[in-house]
Amino acid sequence: MILKQLKIITPLGNPTNCYIVFDEKSKEAMVIDPAGEVEKIIEILDILKANLKYIYLTHCHGDHIGGVQKLKKEKKCKILIHRLDKPGLNNEKINLSNQIGVGHIHIEADAIVDEGDLLHLGDLEFKVIHTPGHTVGGSSLYCKEENLVFTGDTLFRGTWGRTDLPTSNFKDIIDSISNKLLQLPGETIVYPGHGKSTMIKEERNLLE
Repeated sequence: MILKQLKIITPLGNPTNCYIVFDEKSKEAMVIDPAGEVEKIIEILDILKANLKYIYLTHCHGDHIGGVQKLKKEKKCKILIHRLDKPGLNNEKINLSNQIGVGHIHIEADAIVDEGDLLHLGDLEFKVIHTPGHTVGGSSLYCKEENLVFTGDTLFRGTWGRTDLPTSNFKDIIDSISNKLLQLPGETIVYPGHGKSTMIKEERNLLE
């Protein structure tokens, strides 16, 4: 597996982490949270000679979905998001696209995912973990084989995502972290929606 991380500049000022996951055998790829700067994403996909299979959205906020429409148009892939965040993709009161400064965004998902669903890129397998709290349909993607998890804005290095936004819930995010993410093996690498990566074992004292 090849993993590329791009720090996408958004009007919020805090870069959003966009991830490109590539299976070398099948040449299939997935882009997680293409927030913008689509030319950079396409350049890497073209260098890898990748077949983009999925755009995976960890949640529906405007600073994570700003590049989806353009990337979808260029690469003809499937947009995936948890079923509970699907309505937020075309509801500015939920995705906050205007408040964030990325303008009106209207996206239709090609498919929805649920807790426990499995996604495949060649032989790579990713398990969907429903991790609500930052949004009602926030989700994480766990790959046991590669020992990593993409957590969106649920779990960061040393902290968690905001819970003062539409569909956010503090109790839910704490439950998602303590009862789902922190139950993963300690050596699991955490790739969050913003900031630096960490490891599950490094975050186990977060809620103490």
